[in-house]
Amino acid sequence: MPRAPYIAANWKMHKTVAEAAEFVDALLPRIAATQSDVVICPAFTALAEVVERRRGTAVKVAAQNMHEEESGAFTGEVSAPMLVELDVEAVVLGHSERRQYFNETDEALSRKVPAALAHDLEPILCVGETATARDAGETEEVLERQLQADLAALEPEQIAGVVVAYEPIWAIGTGRTATPEQAQEACAFVRDVLRARGAAADRVRILYGGSVKPANAAELMAQPDIDGALVGGASLDPDEFARICKLGV
Repeated sequence: MPRAPYIAANWKMHKTVAEAAEFVDALLPRIAATQSDVVICPAFTALAEVVERRRGTAVKVAAQNMHEEESGAFTGEVSAPMLVELDVEAVVLGHSERRQYFNETDEALSRKVPAALAHDLEPILCVGETATARDAGETEEVLERQLQADLAALEPEQIAGVVVAYEPIWAIGTGRTATPEQAQEACAFVRDVLRARGAAADRVRILYGGSVKPANAAELMAQPDIDGALVGGASLDPDEFARICKLGV
């Protein structure tokens, strides 16, 4: 069965509530005919507004992070039940910026991923290597280490409920993009690692992220193991993001 294209907009720390509302109102008419699964990942403050604006459409909403515990003395954190209460459907976990700037570890992700699934939140798990690791020929070693650790607590059948985003750190916000061949090689390796776990790997959607734009998205998503994109900067403009969504049809 073909995997439906999956296009996610990671706004990072951008857009006020008013700006988010304006974006969604501009985007929806532009993507009315797309067959892609479209996901918007706003800041926590704009989640409720985006959820309301997209009601009655197929657009999903994802948070950019969550804590693994349901409640507790964790100042500044947000739990899965809090997201579910807002009708959020997914959550980005392990983005390289969370790993780099906020010391998010694979150990923490091994708890967050099953916690998300337990609350019917779709995890968008990010993995990827640094420029140093790529130059040293360690891309596959890094990806396998991250995947095995982050998914360690899942049964094979649960892995089919996870979306994996391959984001080479050297291509995030730098203007550099992995070539389609590099991206395909890495995404195929991700699928092989999942298959070795006994997972329904052919059902897992694997995204590419890292300076995705309308100019390069079509060639990237044409690769056999790339099922969509996690879009950063280009997702802040409704016209640019809509053009990428349409390429996934």
